[in-house]
Amino acid sequence: MTDQTIYIEVRGEPKGQPRPRAFSMGGRVRVYNPATAEGWKSAIASAALPHVPPMPLQGPLRVDVAFVFKRPNAHFGTGKNAAVLKATAPQFHVAKPDRDNLDKAVLDALTTIGMWHDDAQVAMGTLSKRYARPGELAGATILIEPLLEAARP
Repeated sequence: MTDQTIYIEVRGEPKGQPRPRAFSMGGRVRVYNPATAEGWKSAIASAALPHVPPMPLQGPLRVDVAFVFKRPNAHFGTGKNAAVLKATAPQFHVAKPDRDNLDKAVLDALTTIGMWHDDAQVAMGTLSKRYARPGELAGATILIEPLLEAARP
C-alpha cells in the first residue's frame, strides 16, 4: 500500500450487477437493466463518498475487492450448538453471484460517484468471495491504488 491507497469498507449483502435483459413488445425488442443491485450499489457509493478525491483519479489503477457473504444457517450446528460453525462449513463462497458481476457492480458504483473518469482505468486487481467469519458482517473491502507506469527503454 502507498500513501495514495484508498481503503473502503462496505456493509451489506453483496449483489452482482445483473445482465441486461431483453423482451419483445409489439414487434419491437426492448432492452433494460434489472435494478436488483441498486441497493448494494447505493451502499458502495455511500461508503466511498468520503474517499472520493477532489479530482477523479487519473491513469491506471489497481482495485482489489474482497466480498464477504453471510453464512447460511446450514453452516451452523443446531440446538445449543446453533452458534457453532460446523467443521464441514466451507470457507469460500462458490455460489452465485459470479465474481465478475460483483466486480461490475463495484466499478459501476465508483464510476458513478466520480472516483475516476472511467472504470477502463482499472488495469489490475484481485477479487475474492468468502463466507463471514464468526462475528464478522457481510460486505466488502475495497482497496484502490494508482499504478505507476514502468519506465520504458
